[in-house]
Amino acid sequence: MVEEQLRDRGIRDARVLDAMTRVPRHLFVPEDSQGAAYGDHPLPIGFGQTISQPYIVAFMTEALDLQPTDRVLEIGTGSGYQAAILGELAREVYTIEIVADLAARAERTLASLSYRNVHVRTGDGYQGWPAHAPFSKIILTAAPESVPEALVGQLAVGGRMILPVGPVHGDQELRILTKTADGVVSQRSLAVRFVPMVRPPAP
Repeated sequence: MVEEQLRDRGIRDARVLDAMTRVPRHLFVPEDSQGAAYGDHPLPIGFGQTISQPYIVAFMTEALDLQPTDRVLEIGTGSGYQAAILGELAREVYTIEIVADLAARAERTLASLSYRNVHVRTGDGYQGWPAHAPFSKIILTAAPESVPEALVGQLAVGGRMILPVGPVHGDQELRILTKTADGVVSQRSLAVRFVPMVRPPAP
């Protein structure tokens, strides 16, 4: 996976490649999908959600330019695989999942692999995690139709955010945002297809 899907396709950050080598991807997918865990494609993980293909995980992680001192916010825990990769590279990871059963499953998997620096909670990703802001890096693994302003507000000056943006049925693109003292600089990247980022049901 690392040699053919990542290195051969241009992923160059040695720390990202090492992290993708260390994290056992098959433990983050349902048992009946474990034989396909290292293929170059996303996989269903239940509740209408997926684990992203390895290349997209590596691309987004590399684009964040993670540092060992970073505090990272992830929106869309899913299986917990991306959070584990982040946990290999950053000091603290705070990850939010709207589906309670997925959050609980991911928390169990991460705990079984001793990721003590990854903190999982169930909640509304659009609201972020204000108690631990500002974050030096933010990553979204589900696609809102536009960039959530609350998350921009929780990004530290000098920080970076990567997220897919676009409609549920239509073109989506990865965007890389850098926050400066004067505002936010946005860079467009790959065309992608992610599950939509959803809000909790109204009370």
